Amino acid sequence: MTKNVLICGASVAGPALAYWLRRRGFEVTVVERAPAPRPGGQAIDVRGVALDVLDRMGLLERARELRTTMRGMQMLDGQGNEIMRSTEMALSSGRFDSDDIELLREDLTSMIYEATRDDVEYIFGDTITALNGTEVTFEHGPPREFDMVVGADGLHSGVRALAFGPESQFVRHLGTYLAVYSAENFLGLDNWQVWLREGDAGYAVYPVRDNKELRVTLGFEADSLPHDRRDNDAHRRMLAAKLDGLAWETPKLVEAMWAAEDFYFDAMAQVHMDTWSAGRVTLVGDAGYCASPLSGQGTSLALVGAYVLAEELERANGQHTEGFTAYEARMRPFARLNQALATENPGQPASEESLERAKTAISLDSQEKVSR
Repeated sequence: MTKNVLICGASVAGPALAYWLRRRGFEVTVVERAPAPRPGGQAIDVRGVALDVLDRMGLLERARELRTTMRGMQMLDGQGNEIMRSTEMALSSGRFDSDDIELLREDLTSMIYEATRDDVEYIFGDTITALNGTEVTFEHGPPREFDMVVGADGLHSGVRALAFGPESQFVRHLGTYLAVYSAENFLGLDNWQVWLREGDAGYAVYPVRDNKELRVTLGFEADSLPHDRRDNDAHRRMLAAKLDGLAWETPKLVEAMWAAEDFYFDAMAQVHMDTWSAGRVTLVGDAGYCASPLSGQGTSLALVGAYVLAEELERANGQHTEGFTAYEARMRPFARLNQALATENPGQPASEESLERAKTAISLDSQEKVSR
């Protein structure tokens, strides 16, 4: 049985896969470019069958304890005039009477990391630079042998580039750019979301951490722009120009953007590939089938993909070709339906019918629940 697996990426998909592989008898190493688990990020949603995955990990109740506690939301126009409000739902998470869970990305990643760090080898501050059969070359550490390599390193996956080619072959721009960052709750928001939009630009802002902090998402619509995705100062200037002239608290939010240490900016895009596997390498989560935050399903895809990949590799007795093939056969319809949520009606919430169809497009065959 092939048992020695290297996973690149320590956000959601990577540690979740490490959890399930380790409990199925595999030896697992996770390498992550960042020096530690990454902080910050927006609130994310866990829905449908992904809730079952968290339950089987013994993490569902903890996730419920950490969920956001919004009371409602309002939508403003560019001059700060209210055009709608609701105390029944929030655009970021859906209806409050739903079973879905919205929580901060960093809270979910911390939970999964804590559930795996004692029996999974984590290497922070390094990344993969070359793949040659079973030998993996790292940027800093010495070369090592692994039976399989899994890219769980996101939209701009380095593993995908090494094994399949440049991302321009697989990444489709969705016409939107978003930035996310944290700030003190200088607006005094009390479990309340505010959305503002005018023309092709706008933002959402909501409090977290018992209303002590804000999470801010700024965005604008544009065709694919030539830019250095690591030049955050250029991104800040771009956003400031796009939001110039918007009223309400826009100037204060832009000012806070310049001071934010966890500022993140990227295009909203999807990954479409004919196959997610090449030899002993496969992809999971955004690296292979990113649906974009516009779908609201990226985290659920990562959790479910990790579970299914580990299950199919165990069924295949560790034989990578058989396991990867079965994994793709099960996950592809689920990934396709979830990607459609971001593109069927751009700028609007997905229909209840489409969301329900995407949430139930896959089932977890086994009924195991493994305690930590």
